[in-house]
Amino acid sequence: MTFVLPRGRAVLLAGAALLFGACSPTFNWREVPIGGEGELVALLPCKPDRARRDLPLGDRSVPVTMIGCEAGGATFAVALASADDAAQADGWLGAWKRQAHTQWAGGRIEERSAVVNHAAVAPAPWLLEAAGGRQHQQVRQLWFAHRQRNGAVSLYQATVLGTPSAAEATQTFFEGLRLP
Repeated sequence: MTFVLPRGRAVLLAGAALLFGACSPTFNWREVPIGGEGELVALLPCKPDRARRDLPLGDRSVPVTMIGCEAGGATFAVALASADDAAQADGWLGAWKRQAHTQWAGGRIEERSAVVNHAAVAPAPWLLEAAGGRQHQQVRQLWFAHRQRNGAVSLYQATVLGTPSAAEATQTFFEGLRLP
């Protein structure tokens, strides 16, 4: 048995499909778990890609998981590294901070303490905002830590690289970071 739509209905359905396809939002926000169960949940504006690479932090290369995507002219990303304890976490965050300063050398760099609900007090959360320099873009990076029950410390770097087309997108991203 074959089902055939009358010509008028077929044209109407094809037009509706095109119309709804054209209405997809630039920022399609979704909650994305970062790390294992009981870890950070991030609000990302698009379907994220995941990658893993080694990052030189202090005296060794550390495996870092990265989750991110591009939407509205900017990249939104969260990186995660796991330290054995608070002292190691503090050292690694210091190294991450120095790397950021190197990347944005020659540009405007502002740095201040930050507040992230349920983040570890030490190492303390901090925010870096930079523009220009060798990157010729702007960035907002938020670093914070979360102590695990087993004593390990999860380190996070949340980044917005570029200028999103919607003014509230950066604030939505940072406010959407949720620790247990």
